[in-house]
Amino acid sequence: MTRSCGLGKLVGVRLTEFHELVDGQFGRVRGASLLVDHVLSGVGGQTALQAIEAGVDPREVWRALCADFDVPRDQW
Repeated sequence: MTRSCGLGKLVGVRLTEFHELVDGQFGRVRGASLLVDHVLSGVGGQTALQAIEAGVDPREVWRALCADFDVPRDQW
């Protein structure tokens, strides 16, 4: 995972890294459910999976998930 200055901010997120972040933050089962069930207002009212399939950068999807679930900003 690429991070800048150790502050937890994502510089670039590949899809595999995105899934690792989701699993690490939310757990494997809950994370998988969130990707298909939770609608994110931060990416146009799509689920995370729909947004990624539509070409939204996984970094933006990660940030939208973090915002919706009150993940501390230093982990975005």
